[in-house]
Amino acid sequence: MTLHAASREALGLAEERLGEVLADAGADAATVGDELLSVVDLLDREIGLRRAVSDASTTPEARTALVRRLFEGKLSEPALKVLDSVAGSRWSSPRELTDGLESVGRSALLTAAEKTGNVDTVEAQLFQVARVVANHPELETALSDLTGPADAKRTLVRGLFADKVDVVTETLVEQVVRRAKGRGVGVGLDHLVKLAAERRQRSVAYVTSANVLSDEQTAQLAAKLNDIYGRPIALHVEVDPQLGGGLVVRVGDEVIDGSAAGQLAALRRRLARA
Repeated sequence: MTLHAASREALGLAEERLGEVLADAGADAATVGDELLSVVDLLDREIGLRRAVSDASTTPEARTALVRRLFEGKLSEPALKVLDSVAGSRWSSPRELTDGLESVGRSALLTAAEKTGNVDTVEAQLFQVARVVANHPELETALSDLTGPADAKRTLVRGLFADKVDVVTETLVEQVVRRAKGRGVGVGLDHLVKLAAERRQRSVAYVTSANVLSDEQTAQLAAKLNDIYGRPIALHVEVDPQLGGGLVVRVGDEVIDGSAAGQLAALRRRLARA
């Protein structure tokens, strides 16, 4: 998500308001997240409304009053308070407002997972869903199709993952599918894994191994990566026998290729230059 200066400031205010709202013992973070994401869906469909809520030529009070007229009695008061902040702030564009609101909704859902002690589970499930999508190109094509009906995509996601994952995981995955916007569902899912890991102040290492790693090997690898990067690292491991042996590790944009296939490819490149 790329935001201009005004939108970054507005997002910061919305996140601050979310934190205040969720600090109240009576606030249900999962409900707030669901409701905020439902507003994102509405703004995506209603271009005129999206423009009205982000119209900098009107006063913050007028925009907040509009949101209240539309949603009061339909959303919980905690969600409305967050929307007050969103509507009352200045955003660089209508699209950045909806992107920012989506970010706040996701944050509320991850907070709900934290409060129930399930954030580790949600992170692991998001990774597994991302790998299922990555390993089935026809599935990613179907889920990323901009012309495909949203309801059909939602039905497909629920058919594949409902009752198999945490409700927060399912909601987040559905939101990524609904708002893929041509970037591909896989990119959005990987971003969610990163967001969940950041909740535990960790970076994500995607590990591809030629063989299944034992618990001891996984712990040793995690400790080594922690030392290399100087911060806690969350490992997400998948097995690919085609590597022939060894590992490929990706942390952010950095790739450490210690696989047999990678070493062979590097040797071929050196021979070609010789």
